[in-house]
Amino acid sequence: MDNKLLPFMYRTFPDWFEPIVELALDLRWTWNHASDGLWRHLDAETWRFTQNPWWMLQSISRERIEQLAANDKYFKDELQRIIMARQEYLSRPGWFQERCGSGRMNTVAYFSMEFALGEALPLYAGGLGVLAGDYLKTASDMGVPVIGIGLLYQEGYLRQLINAEGWQIEANPHNDPTNLPIRPVTDVSGGWLRVPLELPGRRVLLRVWQVKVGRVMLYLLDSNDPMNNPADRSIIYKLYDDRQEFRLMQEMALGIGGWRVIKALGLPVEICHLNEGHTAFLALERARDFMNENGLPFQVAWWATRSGNVFTTHTPVAAGFDTFPSHLIAQYFRDYVEECGISTEQLLALGQPESKKPDESLNMSLLALRGSIEVNGVSRIHEQVSKRIFQNEYPRWPNYEVPVKHITNGVHVPSWDSKWADALWTEAGGKGSWQGTLEHLTPAIQNRSDFDLWQLRNDSRQALVQYVRERLANQMQQQGFDTATIATAKYALDPNVLTIGFARRFTAYKRPNLILYDTERLARIINNPVHPVQIIVAGKAHPRDEEGKRLIQEFIRFAWQPNLRSKVIFLADYDMTLAGQLVQG
Repeated sequence: MDNKLLPFMYRTFPDWFEPIVELALDLRWTWNHASDGLWRHLDAETWRFTQNPWWMLQSISRERIEQLAANDKYFKDELQRIIMARQEYLSRPGWFQERCGSGRMNTVAYFSMEFALGEALPLYAGGLGVLAGDYLKTASDMGVPVIGIGLLYQEGYLRQLINAEGWQIEANPHNDPTNLPIRPVTDVSGGWLRVPLELPGRRVLLRVWQVKVGRVMLYLLDSNDPMNNPADRSIIYKLYDDRQEFRLMQEMALGIGGWRVIKALGLPVEICHLNEGHTAFLALERARDFMNENGLPFQVAWWATRSGNVFTTHTPVAAGFDTFPSHLIAQYFRDYVEECGISTEQLLALGQPESKKPDESLNMSLLALRGSIEVNGVSRIHEQVSKRIFQNEYPRWPNYEVPVKHITNGVHVPSWDSKWADALWTEAGGKGSWQGTLEHLTPAIQNRSDFDLWQLRNDSRQALVQYVRERLANQMQQQGFDTATIATAKYALDPNVLTIGFARRFTAYKRPNLILYDTERLARIINNPVHPVQIIVAGKAHPRDEEGKRLIQEFIRFAWQPNLRSKVIFLADYDMTLAGQLVQG
């Protein structure tokens, strides 16, 4: 199939400037900062505010382009250097090709409800998306044949504001596709590629978008097509929609629609990775497709295709698994089961506990488990937890034989390390040393002087403190504080003091305010004249979690005490950018 991509932009550029479009649409700039100087030189204020080169190209004036063309040798030279470096990156063999050669494995399709690649593409809520985004970036750097399959939400996860009383307020900005570094995919006829999704009494068209992540492609689906009715256009509107029917339709779009994208593009996918149970309908669609292609019964196709599926579970408690009532499954899969030649009861049984009750809901994690050849937890201890959770599915098996393994979550190092850490790693172990194993790197780091390591720590903390001061000042402006109060932000924190960070979702079971059990003692520790301590806290509460919001307010009120205001900081709107600063500093 001709997979030519539409430009999807409202303007044209001079020929010499066109290559910058490809640079802006390759999200490698989210982790490879060699081009930061180019974007900053193009428009320093817009780059600082948006960190989105694609949006910069939509807003840059023609006068600025003409100015660059007339007398800006630095810009032209820098653009040429970055283009050549990108071509070299895309053409050189990666770690996978060097060790495994070509032809050893076809493509792996990584299905996930969220992908966190950068703030310019806000399609994530938390750690699940960060892990998925880091997998795609790592696959690009190491040359692993991977594609991503996800959803393009018209409204991303909540943005957090804190009002003058310390209470969380939610904002939900619209994801305008024209501002996002994405492009629509065309079909063989040259039109916009759409894949169908059958819902009760109607067919919904899902549009397909492409995101370039270095050497890796991420395909996103959305339902905001004029050919759909108004309700269906908003199916893929909100990440983790709390309306159960919409959530079901989203997961159908991801699993069923996602596999149909793979087939429509003719991609040679061998392995499908199901990142959490939200993606489990993929196993059904892959089996249905195999059944139709080979003229086999559905049950045979189910067992044949599960050997190509791998499931990663992230949830530590069974109550956290996605479930859908049996009557909803019967309604939405009425025609689907008929085409598969099975009954609704047979489909439900694939995702119901062995000890099911009448009208038992369909459990998406059980469906993913039964539709996959291998199941992974995300840490060694999570493997043990998951074995206990799934023990009832293997009643005659010893717990240690329950077929759940683990692969400890990792990170894409260049996305998270500081420039000082990157320089030290590179100097000690060589360029790209993070891509291999640690045998050679451990002694290389151990041979560095204490001064080098302490200087790295100091530089990183100094940068964090400066970042916190700027972000805190902006936050105080949003809260409506007076000028004199906002000016105190420049004295927040001390770069030479032990700094403790806590940043995660605020909800009661995570016990974020345990540190406030004895506030008088905590204040004495913070204000110790010889060994002072300072604290940075960030995190959002779910919009319907009033207790989580109360915990945030409690911490903020503690931090606002006059003797603590510059030493205990709550930063609003925890996101990837803030997370990166905290990790580094």
